[in-house]
Amino acid sequence: MDSALHTALNHLAKPLLLRAGLFVALWWILAEGSFLAWGVGLASIVLALAASLILLPPAPSQLSLPGAASFLGFFLLQSFSGGVQVARMALRPRPDLRPVVIDIPLRLPEGGARLLLAATLNLLPGTLSAGLEGGHLRMHVLDQRFPVEAEVRAVETRIARLLGLPLEAA
Repeated sequence: MDSALHTALNHLAKPLLLRAGLFVALWWILAEGSFLAWGVGLASIVLALAASLILLPPAPSQLSLPGAASFLGFFLLQSFSGGVQVARMALRPRPDLRPVVIDIPLRLPEGGARLLLAATLNLLPGTLSAGLEGGHLRMHVLDQRFPVEAEVRAVETRIARLLGLPLEAA
């Protein structure tokens, strides 16, 4: 009985600490680094943590810390370079944009990984996820000359590495 309880607590400890850390960081950002509002902040963090555990119970995870570091670095680099590219286009006297909506077949398994992919692509300049339909992602792209499918494949690979998931054939 003790080993079962120990295993259950270990299974809960990592997600609990990770979520608590995320909520603390979020509160610190919202409070702009001020320690004056931490009384309210602590109550908010505890309530958010409880709600997150009820709404999204911890499940076994293959989350990779090297994969997370790689994903973060990749995301920051892509956000910066994409932002520069979009700014250059916007500052041209006569922007030459060719917007298009495309469907891209996905290789990630159904579920949270695909949602993370769509959300990540929304944050990269020049792309907007318009829907997940079956095994495809519908995207609005600012310029059809962007290498969008290659970018989607790169993000898919990083998410698969982050979550320890296999990629399916596209």
